Amino acid sequence: MNICLTGSSLTSSEVVRVARQGAVVELGKEAVEQINIASSFVRKIVQDEAPVYGINTGFGSLCNARIGPQDLGKLQENLILSHAVGVGRCFTEDEARATILVRANTLASGHSGVRLEVEQLLLELLNKHVYPMIPSQGSLGASGDLAPLASLALVLIGKGTATVHGEILQGQAILDAIGAKPVVLEAKEGLALINGTAVMTGVAALVFADARTLLRTANLAAAMTMEALRARLEPFDERIHDLRRHAGQGAVARDILSYVAGSKLIGTCDDVQDAYSIRCMPQVHGAISDTIDFVENVLLNELNAVTDNPLLFPADGDVLSGGNFHGEPVALAMDYLAIALAELASISERRTNRLLNPALNRGLPAFLTRDAGLNSGLMIAQYTQAALVSENKILAHPASVDSIPVSADQEDHVSMGTIAARKARSIADNVATVVAIELLAAYQAVDILGGEDKLGLATSKLFAQLRTCVPPINGDRMFIEDINAVRNLIRSNAV
Repeated sequence: MNICLTGSSLTSSEVVRVARQGAVVELGKEAVEQINIASSFVRKIVQDEAPVYGINTGFGSLCNARIGPQDLGKLQENLILSHAVGVGRCFTEDEARATILVRANTLASGHSGVRLEVEQLLLELLNKHVYPMIPSQGSLGASGDLAPLASLALVLIGKGTATVHGEILQGQAILDAIGAKPVVLEAKEGLALINGTAVMTGVAALVFADARTLLRTANLAAAMTMEALRARLEPFDERIHDLRRHAGQGAVARDILSYVAGSKLIGTCDDVQDAYSIRCMPQVHGAISDTIDFVENVLLNELNAVTDNPLLFPADGDVLSGGNFHGEPVALAMDYLAIALAELASISERRTNRLLNPALNRGLPAFLTRDAGLNSGLMIAQYTQAALVSENKILAHPASVDSIPVSADQEDHVSMGTIAARKARSIADNVATVVAIELLAAYQAVDILGGEDKLGLATSKLFAQLRTCVPPINGDRMFIEDINAVRNLIRSNAV
């Protein structure tokens, strides 16, 4: 089913469908009308010749410089050429596709003033699998994602670099490969393409989707760890969580109880209490769940926000210059999500340690190997977890608390939202590995116990799924292959 852009109804799940599954995107009839009305309004402004920021003036601290009618197109092209100064690794293909989609949805609202042909070429890049190579560093996340979006806009005017069906092409060859013609920018169009939060929001939508998957998987991994440790169920009693009143906490407790329903391992240990990484799991995972819910609301608003400047209101005959390009809402949300995901990895590593440590694992062999000494088992896999958890602590330092003035102090407070989104995605990648290692350890522990037939309703299915990609572990081998196999299961949302 195609994704229809209206400017006001895009969801994070649709971003994932387009960015990762190649869903086709089309413009709604209402969006076509909105775009045509707004572009006609821009032409009227040009004819009136009154100074309007971004249409017939310079940009940033050069906003008082008047530009003659004959140079308005050149002004917009110069904007793209001069602003495409991003550096560093390029965003991945799914990040580039998400960025294009978010920007196209903003333009579809009819408050930016681009012509229909500009919007249609953006959608053609998506539908014909053209991925502009967009350097990931250089955005301050305040006057929009200027540098990265300029690299995207280069492709529309027949310049820049892109991957087309796996081949890296440059300049006019990119559009030639899909039978398209470059646009010749007119008044306001260059600014409309680059002034907004499309990069940070596109990346954020993908991180959000990954966070949902990681939390569900971590809940399942924790349930199997509990069974391997024969942990107690009292901490998951709904009466405890009703007294705390946090929705995520109660939901996680219910999920764990459903996953281990019917288990013959759970609750068979003699210890009176379990460690915090088990006993406080609903409180920790639940808080992470609530954080993800908060981020979802921010994203839903931002995906359908108009973050251009200036904004056109054709029905009122007004052009208003404001600050919707400032990425603070996304920056704060991504910093919050980064912290939450770092916590998910932290508690997962502690549960893994309890499975591996012979002083804590309730009779399981050291490092879950049947011949300790000759074999190291999963000892060093936990080192990898520890390294990633430590790295996450550094990455979780909030980007949004930083600011640095630019453009001769005209732009004197910035959000760093794109940095926040990039860091959150790096943490999510690390969490996928950490949770994969816990899953591998829990799987091995249950196998050593001979408990495959004693697992709960959901964890027995999980064990069978893991068995399809991880053969029985009878001795040391290249465990990285097993870790990657489980990680691939997680990232494909198959668990």
